[in-house]
Order: sequence, then C-alpha cells, then structure tokens
Amino acid sequence: MRFMFVYWKLENAGSAQTILNYAAAARELGHEVVLYADPDDSSSFACSLDIDSADAVLFLLEWNIYLHENKPLDLSGALRSSAREQRIVIDNDGMYNDPIRIDGDYNHPAIEDSHKRTQLYDSISDRIYQPTLHPLRRNVRPFLFHGYNPAWEAPLDPTNKPYGMLYVGSNWFRWRAMSRVLRAIEPIRHRVGRVRIVGHDWTKMPWWVESPLREDAYFVDPEYLRALDVEVNPPVPIGDVIATMGQGVFNPVLVRPTFNHLRLVNPRLFETVAANTIPLFGLDEAYVKEIYGEAGAELILGEDPSRLILDVLERPQHYAAVVTELRRHLAKRHSFMARVTELVELVRS
Repeated sequence: MRFMFVYWKLENAGSAQTILNYAAAARELGHEVVLYADPDDSSSFACSLDIDSADAVLFLLEWNIYLHENKPLDLSGALRSSAREQRIVIDNDGMYNDPIRIDGDYNHPAIEDSHKRTQLYDSISDRIYQPTLHPLRRNVRPFLFHGYNPAWEAPLDPTNKPYGMLYVGSNWFRWRAMSRVLRAIEPIRHRVGRVRIVGHDWTKMPWWVESPLREDAYFVDPEYLRALDVEVNPPVPIGDVIATMGQGVFNPVLVRPTFNHLRLVNPRLFETVAANTIPLFGLDEAYVKEIYGEAGAELILGEDPSRLILDVLERPQHYAAVVTELRRHLAKRHSFMARVTELVELVRS
C-alpha cells in the first residue's frame, strides 16, 4: 500500500518523526509512506504530489493547522486532488469533540471553534480516528498512531548523571503539571541535585499570543523556578531529545490535562522510555497501565510523589529494571511495525 500524509514538511514539527518512523517500518513490510509536498531531494521525507497513486491520504491534524514556522499547511490542495474515499483524518489533539475544559486546559476556546473544527473534519472524510482507545464521539474510531522504536533505546545506567531531574518539552498547558512535580521536589530539594527544563516558553509567556490563550496555555512562574534553582534552557534539535533526557536520573512524563482526560498518546510517551533515564508518570493510573502494562504503575507519581522521587534517587537500579520491562512491553505492543500493520487493516476496512 501507498500511504500519503498531509502534514508540515518540517522535521521538527510535532509528529514529523512519527511519520519518518512509519516510512521506515512500511518499507520493511513492503509498503510506502510519502508526504504530500513538492519532491525535494534534500528532505528526509519522501515527497510527492501524486495523490492518485495513494491508497490512503491521511490528514494528520492538530490544534495548529494554520502556520508552523510561518509555513502554511496545504489542506486545500490535497482536498482538491483527492477523492473522499481515499481520505482519513487523524485527530491528533482531540479537536473533533465538543468543548472540553479540564484543570485549566481546553480543546476549544469557545463552542463556535468546536463547530468549525467539526465541520472541517466532516468535510474531509467520514473516517476519523483519534490516538486514544476511548473516543467520546460514536463516529470516531481508536487508532493510537504514535509508536515505539526499539532502535531508540539507550543503554540504561541511571547513575552518575549531571542532573537529578530533567524535562524536555515546551510549556503548552503544562505549567500546572510541572508545578506539581516541582512542589514534590521542594521538601527533598537538597537530595535531587541539579534540575533542568529544556524547551520553549518556560521563562516568559510569548507576547505575540493573544489573551486569554497566552495566559491559559503559556502561564509560567519564572520567579518560582529561580527560587527552586531550576535551570531553563532553549529547546534542543528533535534528534537530540532522547540523548538530552538521558542526562537526568529521572524525567517526569507530563501531558496536557485534556490529553490525560481523553487518554491521548503523543510521541514523548514512547520516547522517554527509550532514554537512559527513569520516566515518572504524572498521569492517571488507568492511562499508564493501558499503555505501559501493569509494571508502569510503579512509576506513577501518585499521592506521594516526593516519596517516589526520593526512592528513585536512592534505588535507581531497581527502577531501571522496571523501565526494561516497559521497553519489552512497548516493543511488543506499540512498535511502528505493529502500527503500520494496523493502518493497513483500517484502510482495507
């Protein structure tokens, strides 16, 4: 089969690496993955505008479908060139829902935005998938989409690290989750060692984003970070994410509250387990267990996160063994080979 993705032609865009992993897995299984874009020998993507040859055209849609690094997402060209029966929507951020507000986060600022997004997705395809096992709308089907690549795995040695805690990711509806982790560190701050956050928008809110989205999505307390002696650095290239996470004894795994509510998966849920670190989950227990298996429950921050963090610092080898079990589970259940196989079946159906 030939799968064509409609997405940004940017390797640092949110799901770009997922598409590249699909391309590699598809080749091994005798299929092909291309990106809807002008052919470009300098790109890591195989690019093509030949939609007629595609068995499926996958519109990978997120909160932002307008501009990324000042580059537009060409939905109209792909729509004009494709037949409705070719098209599939992957609703990566749970936007194809009624308005949801959870713990300061929301999928739509207003009901009108929900209506517009629903109309757009309905105009593209009858086949709409979300990366969750629990879609809310009856016409939405589950497809986790993101996956795990065992080739990412770094050897596990959680000792002799420059940082006690490290977090790699941007501040997009993340402050509340991050502040819970930092509050757990406060009473044991002297035991944790250096703490580092790497990513966009952890030092101030972007002035160019309009209110109230600026305050809702990007709120940060730089004074609190300074008081807790948290080092904040700019983002690293996407190819350096796993190695950077490996500089910390543990990495909190945080998602937006709406993602936790909808149990949506994203790339970081898989990448962190492959890094040379101990992932600690700021997620609901049921959410963790259905992705990582029963062993994942031991790494949930839960009701007493300070106790767990301290135990990880004191017994890192024990928790490294837990991570090894998680790696085995993800390689078996959530590999990109498994995802491509599932994609083939859903296209055929």
